[in-house]
Amino acid sequence: MFAHDATAPNEPGGPSQSGEPIQPTEPAAQVPERRISLIPDGELLAIAEGRHGNPHGVLGQHPDPTRIDLVTVRARRPLAKSVAVVLGSTGRRVELEHVGFGVWEAEHEFGLDDYQIETTYDDGVPHLADDPYRFTPSIGEMDLYLIGEGRHERLWDVLGAHVREHWGTKQLANGTSFAVWAPHAQAVRVTGSFNNWDGSQHAMRKLGDLGVWELFIPGVGAHETYKFQIFTWGNEWLDKADPMARHAERPPHTASVVPAPSAHEWGDDEWLAKRASSDPHNGPMSVYELHAMSWRPGLGYRELADELIPYLDEMGFTHVEFMPLAEHPFGGSWGYQVTGYYAPTSRLGSPDDLRYLIDRLHQAGYGVIMDWVPGHFPKDSFGLAKFDGQALYEHPDPRLGEQSDWGTLVFDFGNSQVRNFLVANALYWLEEFHIDGLRVDAVASMIYRDYSRDEWIPNRDGGREYYEAIDFLKEVNGTAYKLYPGIVMIAEESTSFPGITRPTDWGGMGFGLKWNMGWMNDNLRYFAKDPIYRRYHHGELTFSFVYVWSEQFMLPISHDEVVHGKGSMFDKMPGDDWQKAANLRLFYSYQWGHPGKQLLFMGQEFGQPSEWNENKGLDWWLLENPTFSGVQRYVAELNKLYREHPALWELDHEPGGMQWISGEDADNSLLAFLRRDRSGGELACIFNFSNQALEGYRIGLPAGGEWVEALNSDDLWFGGSGIMNGQVTADGEPMHGFAQSVTLRVPPLGAVFLRRAN
Repeated sequence: MFAHDATAPNEPGGPSQSGEPIQPTEPAAQVPERRISLIPDGELLAIAEGRHGNPHGVLGQHPDPTRIDLVTVRARRPLAKSVAVVLGSTGRRVELEHVGFGVWEAEHEFGLDDYQIETTYDDGVPHLADDPYRFTPSIGEMDLYLIGEGRHERLWDVLGAHVREHWGTKQLANGTSFAVWAPHAQAVRVTGSFNNWDGSQHAMRKLGDLGVWELFIPGVGAHETYKFQIFTWGNEWLDKADPMARHAERPPHTASVVPAPSAHEWGDDEWLAKRASSDPHNGPMSVYELHAMSWRPGLGYRELADELIPYLDEMGFTHVEFMPLAEHPFGGSWGYQVTGYYAPTSRLGSPDDLRYLIDRLHQAGYGVIMDWVPGHFPKDSFGLAKFDGQALYEHPDPRLGEQSDWGTLVFDFGNSQVRNFLVANALYWLEEFHIDGLRVDAVASMIYRDYSRDEWIPNRDGGREYYEAIDFLKEVNGTAYKLYPGIVMIAEESTSFPGITRPTDWGGMGFGLKWNMGWMNDNLRYFAKDPIYRRYHHGELTFSFVYVWSEQFMLPISHDEVVHGKGSMFDKMPGDDWQKAANLRLFYSYQWGHPGKQLLFMGQEFGQPSEWNENKGLDWWLLENPTFSGVQRYVAELNKLYREHPALWELDHEPGGMQWISGEDADNSLLAFLRRDRSGGELACIFNFSNQALEGYRIGLPAGGEWVEALNSDDLWFGGSGIMNGQVTADGEPMHGFAQSVTLRVPPLGAVFLRRAN
């Protein structure tokens, strides 16, 4: 063994004067006995400090290029008194010598082998440990190629932390592989609970020019916490959570967690098979939106299944939509400022606990939609912001890369790897958690370069459209629908941008549904008016029918409408409590009857008078009051009517699914129309938005004979005044362009639904 000779700085193989990491030099084949001594001091120091860009080129075992049995072994063991390797196949011990900066090395003639490192410190007790630097990369060339192309549809299987068996020289070893994309980093290392948060022990290697860093650490198992330490070109170490972490610490803690391999056994095969053969856009979709942490505070994912499913059974919704469940540091963001895109929030349990909840919902017959936030992310120092010391996930120009409304950063949609990160994330939730649909948040903020900006950069054609973001949305929609038939992609998009729900091969953006924000705003404004003035605003009520089939719409009354001083739905209604409740039942009747799917936020199904507050639960105690229990019973009956009558959903997106009966009776503030299904089934929907009962009001109908009042919002059971019709007979008197008509009692602030008698 030769003592270490430091190479002069300007000699070949010497330390760089620019401060860049030194790549190991290959020894001259003719002098193998001096190969070890040729490693420069600068490179050894970089190894010691964990800032070497290719630690595997120095550490670990290296065969001699001329003699396959002659192997050099190096290990980093600062402060050690003695170091040896114990070969796995024979148990032989090879003593190592210290050559500088805590790096030890030796040559032996026993060939490549699995081995462990035995280290003795001042206490004299030998410590035996496996060596992460004896393993080949845990990422294959094809994976690296797909990442480079921005086309890896299962990115979560490659990057991040994975408990696995990994092949050594002659046998498998158990441990965890770590991989992260950080192309601007000088060096990257893993720090965590398994190395006492000393990342210098576990420097990673850079694979190729793409900027993927990798390390397999034997002996590390599930539930260990970790972060990546990024060494920037400003010579600064940054501690970052794993962008691909599939489990994270519960906030306010910010470390990533090595995820346990899923042990959940899915029982929703029947649901998935039925989903794949169905078309959700033309099926029933009555969505209950909820914030999982405040629906009933204190419930985890598993407990939520026990309480939510019976409630959905009682209320009759077809789907539940969870506000974002990806990990987020600030609860007050409601999940819309995400730091862990692949990690279900630990506030409610483990990833398998969420799988259990979704599985239970599927087995009970309920679809599951989740809010997804690919438009922006927060600036928290441990997150994606300037991840490797430079703009990486965000666009580098703040005129495109910052969203001042929310104090967040905007993804660089033109970067292939960033786009891959987001597309794969959508697929991750659909694949790993069997989510039935994603509601994409704030689409307008993505597709317009000038969205809420004073300074902005026009596109290549001088316009305001953000082509790269639009292409990303087309890609994620097209890929999701291709791989997971029967799912639904929903856009929260508040402008008149054309083709949101047009298929991508027809030049559209490829969403399945779009939130109808215009309908929501017009109707909330209309309902806020005293009924005696509504006759002057009839056009606000009917305007949605001008564009109702321009897109495939969902009619939302979401969390956004009941926070920040906007008041609850109950509070938005005029009049005393009786009138507020009647108006609310009428509003929901019109929402359920209007073409389009519908969504209602938790608490509004029983008319909670106070705004939603994420820090406390709903006011369930109000159900002891008949005013609010009546509203709740009515919503349940609306959902029952909806489920039983395909006319209310089967042709939502086709003009044939609706026909006017009366749309111009502004003096009485009345609307009436027919809803139809493909089999000829019909439901007559009559709405009186005035506060006057209309006795003997004649309505045209498409057929004579007996018609039955399928539902009346003024029923005493719901808290109404009891103005009912029961069964009525349509005679031959023409009305509203129909050859038959019927005389009805239309209650004040009331809705009547008629079906043909069987």
